Amino acid sequence: MPAITSRQHPVVKRFRAAARGDRTAALVDGWHLVAEARRASLDIDLVAIAGEPPDRATAHLKKELEAATQVVSVSTDVMHAISPVRSPSGVAALVRRRAAPVAATLRPAPALVVVAVDLQDPGNGGALVRAAEAGGATGVIFCGASVDPWGWKALRAAMGSTFRLPVAREPDAAAVVAALQEAGLRVAATIPRGGAPMHDVELDDGLALLIGGEGEGLSPALVDTADLTISIPMGGDVESLNVAVAAAVLIYEARRQRLVGVAGAPVARGRPS
Repeated sequence: MPAITSRQHPVVKRFRAAARGDRTAALVDGWHLVAEARRASLDIDLVAIAGEPPDRATAHLKKELEAATQVVSVSTDVMHAISPVRSPSGVAALVRRRAAPVAATLRPAPALVVVAVDLQDPGNGGALVRAAEAGGATGVIFCGASVDPWGWKALRAAMGSTFRLPVAREPDAAAVVAALQEAGLRVAATIPRGGAPMHDVELDDGLALLIGGEGEGLSPALVDTADLTISIPMGGDVESLNVAVAAAVLIYEARRQRLVGVAGAPVARGRPS
């Protein structure tokens, strides 16, 4: 089939709609992410390729895709219109979003759920999902005005973790907190300073880490609904950490405790006085 050369082609319009946040399709750019989507058994509806695959592995992937879904050839100019990234990789795909319910983030026990509230930066959102998977979290829930975890920027930052880890999106953070508490999880609200030091808190049972967005962090009202507050000890004059970095530090402390236990460490449970 001849390559698509018109920027007005319906295929281009489909990709542009996905880049703008189409709620049914997600745009995936790059051979690595396309391969991760296929490995995770996502439904891939359409693949656009400009030029030839760069190596034998991607050439093999192209053949697999051609046997399983619609693959179209496009010109370099059309690929620049299709792909929202500054330097397109030569392949882009439309995949169906895999929406996860909150309940899916609770398995297996003991659950370790990361709840991101009003997280604005897609790069931070994707990095948080990646850290959550790497650190053994059971799922991530994006709440409030948080970024779309299936947006193309967030997917690129997550490097495939969104395809494998249960990632839910719920508008009402307070309702999510209540649901997690009803499910038996303790909810720890993370604050820059003044909470229980993370090393002094038992994090090896069913737990939800409540992470605030850039700038304002968690609202006082939401913090008050949590079972406890927790802080990361920081030296010098540093006021706070990047939200994805802070989430990763806390997730890995929880992972450490779950792997080796907290021998002799003070335990903070319940709501601090």
